[in-house]
Amino acid sequence: MSIRFDVFGRQVQVVRAAGRWRAYYPGQEGKRRPADDIVIPADTAESALERYLADLCHEWASARHPDVRRLD
Repeated sequence: MSIRFDVFGRQVQVVRAAGRWRAYYPGQEGKRRPADDIVIPADTAESALERYLADLCHEWASARHPDVRRLD
């Protein structure tokens, strides 16, 4: 399972594999870099990811990018 988010203007891809969530920064060329600064607890429900990312990354917010939204 893979879900894309716009997190205050930054693209983040969240992948569920082996019972845990992993976050990545997708690149232009189709590659992705691990987002080691974003740690999501394994028991976080899919429906709560948007709110969790907003709480965790709130310092990225700006007037131009005031929210987190799911892209898929």
